[in-house]
Amino acid sequence: MDKRQIFQSMADAIERGPVEFSSGARQALGLRSALADPSCHAARAAQLISAEPVLAARVVAMANSLAYNPLQREINDLTSAITRLGFATLRSLCMALFAKRLAGPALPSELQALTDQLWLHTVDVAALARVIARRVTQVDPEAALFAGVMHEVPGFYLLSHAAAYPGLLDGDCSLWYDEGEALLGRALLEALDLPASVRQAIDTYWEGYLAMPPTSLGDTLLLAEQLAPTPSPLHQGNAEYRLPNNPAALDCLVGEHLLSDILAEAREEVSSLQHALGF
Repeated sequence: MDKRQIFQSMADAIERGPVEFSSGARQALGLRSALADPSCHAARAAQLISAEPVLAARVVAMANSLAYNPLQREINDLTSAITRLGFATLRSLCMALFAKRLAGPALPSELQALTDQLWLHTVDVAALARVIARRVTQVDPEAALFAGVMHEVPGFYLLSHAAAYPGLLDGDCSLWYDEGEALLGRALLEALDLPASVRQAIDTYWEGYLAMPPTSLGDTLLLAEQLAPTPSPLHQGNAEYRLPNNPAALDCLVGEHLLSDILAEAREEVSSLQHALGF
């Protein structure tokens, strides 16, 4: 079976369902569903999240990040952190935990190294997407954060199944980023019941057409992807998906300001988000 057939077979299996995830990933999905219940209030959310100590620590860290705490009024209890962040951000953090756990606990060392790099890349993109949304494209920053967290879920899913297909990751990754990522991703993101606007933004990322100046959620994600300091290990050889390593490449006007200047001013905000997302 060649790589294209493997990608198609994996997508078909997702569409037939049910999709099999690791136990830790299922727990994160269950928590996201519980937080989506309209009757779930801050105290109940704190009770649910406290059962996941790693997530609880990230919630407090996110609430104290510069992005959510510009006045630097530190808090250290979970309920206050939840109130500050809001439930949309909480659900994004649940899905970040889901993505981190998707590959399961026992990968071969070479796959674990790829997974770790993909996670660092995801954190970079999610942090940049929120800042770009707020300062540049004027779209919902929390939707941008969520799209950034979710855009590499197909890659994590691929890595979680790669051991069953010897040679799948050998050679270049062109077939993955040209065809496989979108093929597998559309099936997977539909199975996860993501909002249509987020799926459309990730579709824009797969298509790779960035408008200048950027205005949409898809543009936000694409720009964050291209500017992420940690490259995706599954896009090796794809020279088109990253802007040249040259400050002049960022000097497009957004309103009356240069994009490079905006991002330079937001460096601390991006850094605080990257730290907070570091599961």
